[in-house]
Amino acid sequence: MQKFPPDFDFLNKIHIQPLTKSNWLKFVQLFGVKGACGNCWCMYYRLKKADFVEGKFNDGNKDSMHQLVINDYPTGILAFYENEPIAWCALAPRQHFMKLEKSRVHKPIDDKKVWAIPCFFIAKNYRRLGVSVQLLKLIIEYARENDIHILEAYPTIPTTEKLPDSFAWIGLYKSFDRAGFTIVDQTSKNRPMVRYYLNEH
Repeated sequence: MQKFPPDFDFLNKIHIQPLTKSNWLKFVQLFGVKGACGNCWCMYYRLKKADFVEGKFNDGNKDSMHQLVINDYPTGILAFYENEPIAWCALAPRQHFMKLEKSRVHKPIDDKKVWAIPCFFIAKNYRRLGVSVQLLKLIIEYARENDIHILEAYPTIPTTEKLPDSFAWIGLYKSFDRAGFTIVDQTSKNRPMVRYYLNEH
């Protein structure tokens, strides 16, 4: 049975923090024993396929993510309701995501500095409550405050009415649309490239 947050205005009470050494344990708490999904630990886009698969065992991917955090690389954003971590969104310069750099479908459309949002993870009890849209709106504000001028993502446009949660990790196009992102490339009919342009110089 769905557990609803105690406060139905909870979306406006969500706050975010970039993942750092100080909140690493909150990230671990959110991802749980499965490392979000199949011991991914948000390393799928960051590693070669063979290294990623190997990292699913013996905490390899978890340790790889921890090393990025220890070395102060930008990795993503944690969302909190009260003091509970409820969602995650990967966020880093596009070139940090190896699979994006080699993607045939999502090739760069220009040489501008872009920060990519390739995946989400939302705690089970907080899904289908509008968290992803609210998180994107907060990320837009974070970008504005941190001199990030272009946000880019590669969400899915489902071909069926109900998309299993396990396929929603790349984000749903409708969420990005509601947050103000626009399609900038549709080489893939069901996986468009979307962007949000902030103040550019």
